[in-house]
Amino acid sequence: MTAALAEKNGTDAARPPVRDHRTPSAHRRDKPGRERAFDDVPRWQIYVPLGIYLVFTLIPFYWMFLFAVRPAGSTSLVPWPMTGEHFSKVWNERSFAVFFQNSMIVGVCTLVCTTLVALAGGYALARFNFRIKNGFMLALLCSQFIPGALMLVPLFEIFKNLQMINSLGSVVIAETVFQLPLSIILISGFIKNVPVTLEEAAWVDGCSRFRAFCAVVLPLLRPGLIAVGSFAFVHSWNHFLFALMFLSEQDKQTIPVGLNTLIGADSVDLGALAAGGVIAAVPVVIVFAFIQKWLITGFSAGAVKG
Repeated sequence: MTAALAEKNGTDAARPPVRDHRTPSAHRRDKPGRERAFDDVPRWQIYVPLGIYLVFTLIPFYWMFLFAVRPAGSTSLVPWPMTGEHFSKVWNERSFAVFFQNSMIVGVCTLVCTTLVALAGGYALARFNFRIKNGFMLALLCSQFIPGALMLVPLFEIFKNLQMINSLGSVVIAETVFQLPLSIILISGFIKNVPVTLEEAAWVDGCSRFRAFCAVVLPLLRPGLIAVGSFAFVHSWNHFLFALMFLSEQDKQTIPVGLNTLIGADSVDLGALAAGGVIAAVPVVIVFAFIQKWLITGFSAGAVKG
């Protein structure tokens, strides 16, 4: 029997390998639908539109950077020699250091408040059944169609009665209220993707609902929390309307309002305005550069299942 096995192995080794004589189109049919679709498209039809999009996207940023770093009065299209006079002017003379600090306080506080409240609301929608659940979800969705300008007058009256005008807390509350509906919907969808059996196993082990949520569910929500938190931070960082309405004192204003002060009635200091724009864009670019992977995962997971 050993000899027979040896003879068979020798025959298999001597046999030439079988070649795949299928056509390239047959190979493409064996691939998943997405890969097969891209194989059928010529490469230039993909790269040319992407290149055009990048050109139209990056030119405004290059133009802003050019005005920010070239000397005043220069018309060169190449940022050389570079100067930091515009950055020094807006940071020191135009109080952008104070604006930056105020925007950072508003952004971080809005991030924390929105995330905590959205966690509670999203968990309730995902795990509990109550009579007005569908109506509440419909109200959250409909609230996304309400412009922020309609909230200005009632919020202003509320903050005026509470003596919160010219307080950063008023902007934080307004931003949190404005962003909560979408944040609750996203967090709720993400929690639904976490199997409830994981929590039930923790309950069997003696954990309370809150402890099971903190120990089991919360670590799995990291992409969703990053998505909601980054959205809240970036929106509050860039939002102009609430800060303009509720903050009239210069030492309380944020960067969007500070940029508006660089536009005069008769002239515009383009160098200072461009430098202020670069300062305003840097934190947002840093945030998205570090969290883009979790951001995409969080938004897709929170929007798919509901």
